[in-house]
Amino acid sequence: MTDRLRWSEIEHLPEWDEEFYDVYTAKKFGKWVMLKTLKPQYKDDPAMCAMLEKEFDTRYNLAHPNIIMINDLEEVPGVGISIITDDVYGDSLRKLIRERKVTPAHIAQLRRQLVDAMDYIQTNHLAHHPLRPENIIFTENIGNLKLIDVGFEQRKALTPVDTSQDIYNYGLVIKEVLDSCDLEDPTLRRVADRCLDPDPHRRYRDIEQLRMDLAGRHSNRLYIAIIAFLAAMILLLLWLSSPWAPTPHA
Repeated sequence: MTDRLRWSEIEHLPEWDEEFYDVYTAKKFGKWVMLKTLKPQYKDDPAMCAMLEKEFDTRYNLAHPNIIMINDLEEVPGVGISIITDDVYGDSLRKLIRERKVTPAHIAQLRRQLVDAMDYIQTNHLAHHPLRPENIIFTENIGNLKLIDVGFEQRKALTPVDTSQDIYNYGLVIKEVLDSCDLEDPTLRRVADRCLDPDPHRRYRDIEQLRMDLAGRHSNRLYIAIIAFLAAMILLLLWLSSPWAPTPHA
């Protein structure tokens, strides 16, 4: 089958470009996909070509509903060797912030789906570029949140600094979103402030603690602990005033 039948409607998307990569939308056998290829000045650099292949190897087996999926690595006519991903054409969070089009639905997804994607990345020990509004996409029509540029290396483990930095960057994203729109969310604002605490030890220790605070479950656990303590004290007082209580020795 000729390349003309295989590939069609290839279009560069400058707003989606990354530091080392150009991003395209195209049809492969009539199905929309995205292409990620090295910028022209890097295409003949063996180290940069190896970086592209390593990113493909790192991300090929990832599977999460809020992370862009990689399908193939192949030569595309007029573009070059490219990582082929699912089509996630839509609006970046950066564009929505700039155009003041962030809605409560977007914020709800940032509270849940973005945190889920971060958790998946950390669980799989993926080293990745900082979380930014530019790499958070809300797909056209359906509006699903998709995280792009999610990993260039899989490690045996991430360091506490890595996980703390993810939480800090989440706070930066949320603060910028809240500062740019009229949709105030006191809980989310408080969470963002804690994520951005200058002292890393006062930030959330992990994604699960962040998720629980977003859901308000930390308060429920505190109330349960207080109630349990008071109940124990009442039972102790009742026992001490009962006939079965031990009598002190003279």
